[in-house]
Amino acid sequence: MGQRARRAGRELAVLTAGQKRAILLAMADGLDGAEETILAANALDVAGARERGLGTAMVDRLTLNHERVAAMARGVREVAELPDPVGEVLASWERPNGLRMEKVRVPIGVIGIIFESRPNVTSDAAALCFKSGNATILRGGSEAIHSNRAIAAVLQESGERAGLPAWSIQLVGNTDRESVRHLAEMDRYLDLIIPRGGKGLIETVVSLARMPVIKHYDGICHVYVDRAADVGMAVEIIVNAKAQKPGVCNAAETLLVDEAIAERFFAVAVPALRAKGVELRGDEWLCGHYPDEVRRAEEKDWDTEHLDLILNVRTVRGMDEAMDHIAAHGSRHSECIVTEDAEAAERFLAMVDSAAVFWNASTRFNDGGEFGFGCEIGISTDKLHARGPMGLPELTIYKYLVRGSGQVRG
Repeated sequence: MGQRARRAGRELAVLTAGQKRAILLAMADGLDGAEETILAANALDVAGARERGLGTAMVDRLTLNHERVAAMARGVREVAELPDPVGEVLASWERPNGLRMEKVRVPIGVIGIIFESRPNVTSDAAALCFKSGNATILRGGSEAIHSNRAIAAVLQESGERAGLPAWSIQLVGNTDRESVRHLAEMDRYLDLIIPRGGKGLIETVVSLARMPVIKHYDGICHVYVDRAADVGMAVEIIVNAKAQKPGVCNAAETLLVDEAIAERFFAVAVPALRAKGVELRGDEWLCGHYPDEVRRAEEKDWDTEHLDLILNVRTVRGMDEAMDHIAAHGSRHSECIVTEDAEAAERFLAMVDSAAVFWNASTRFNDGGEFGFGCEIGISTDKLHARGPMGLPELTIYKYLVRGSGQVRG
């Protein structure tokens, strides 16, 4: 599979933007046309998940229907219309000896994607990798193997009819754990691995990989309410950041509030959050003021990504203490300051080390679609190559093209 992907990658690197667009549109049409086949395969996965006693949330993530297949096809069409990053000249200059230099955006080459449960990731990942000129080897979880096989086959076969090089999109049919190890050791053929799933999967891939890994660890995101915050705005932001969709990585897990504004803020925030069904786990101050609405936070709560309607709450003595807490317990994903003090906000934006830092806006906006990137391959909490929402440019690298006229070095 690695050898085939390498060959496909060379052919993908020279496809034009127009050719890629036509191939992606053919893939989308293929998904629409193969809906019945895809849903039949998915029904096998859903039945198997229920037999194994998987939870309701897991079964829901796994389940496809007409709307979700249509959404996959729509996502591929959206990728087709995005600007093609490959070939973009990032810089150009000429040296005194006449050498003409260009720094040009190019595909990474072959990307391995290891993911769990959601079969739509097969379509999203394949479309994004292809648009950015990369061959891809996909390895999904056993719970979605029938769905993933059907989707990957449709994408490759319908794409090939429109000019997609053979073996551009491959799916590992083996779902045992050894297949993850084999992929992670294929540094001769894979240039990059991106794991998408739980912390256990990511840590396993990182421990095994011989090539770079772009990873997304916990989303332990914070909202800090400064003493100069507009209380109404702050309440609206934290309710959205926590309760609008609590089971995602950019949802807030901890609320930090300057003690100078605590009484005014919590008088509005506690009932607003409780009305949304949020369980509050607070510090001594909050438990003392709201003994019936708040339970005492344990030390482990500050380091937990709850992915549920649970919010850690702590009062702090100013912004420096809030930033110290974020540095000690955060996961470098998304943080927010709510304040009307522009100087304080700019200091927070500059000093907090996270992939995305917000001023007076919900952490829920850390998303490729909300950033205007189209769909994303994930949100990276790394600090090299790619950070934050990973769109098409983050699936490329650059190389230098040097054009001469016989120059030799003296």
